[in-house]
Amino acid sequence: MSRTIYLLNGPNLNLLGAREPHIYGSETLAEVEASCQSLAGTLRLQLECRQSNAEHDLINWIQEARERAAGIIINPAALTHTSVAILDALSACEVPIIEVHISNIHRREAFRHHSYVSKVASGVIAGFGTQGYLFALQRIAQLIGETP
Repeated sequence: MSRTIYLLNGPNLNLLGAREPHIYGSETLAEVEASCQSLAGTLRLQLECRQSNAEHDLINWIQEARERAAGIIINPAALTHTSVAILDALSACEVPIIEVHISNIHRREAFRHHSYVSKVASGVIAGFGTQGYLFALQRIAQLIGETP
């Protein structure tokens, strides 16, 4: 069985550390990915980190993960609330899916309260800052039976 986990980040997450640090913190995406890579090594997992501002890239990566990965951690960002296409792609996956949001989407604008992704997610982590990615990685390791 594959021990590869896809960590997918959606629109504007390339701006972590610079965009609205009062909401998203000062850590950059590169720093988040480095922390996740370190934890993945401890958990004996391979981590494939990708970010795009384009919905079709995320869909293509989800479809790729369907064939190659043991699980998916995804922060679709604003596409969480709008993309039926991402929901459909994730629905075709038979691996654990963890949805991550840096901020607590339920304390924000009303349109952010609905998530298409949650319908197919094994779990949702929101409001723990970038530490939520590490929680997601630990949980997905448990779900696929790869905890040390």
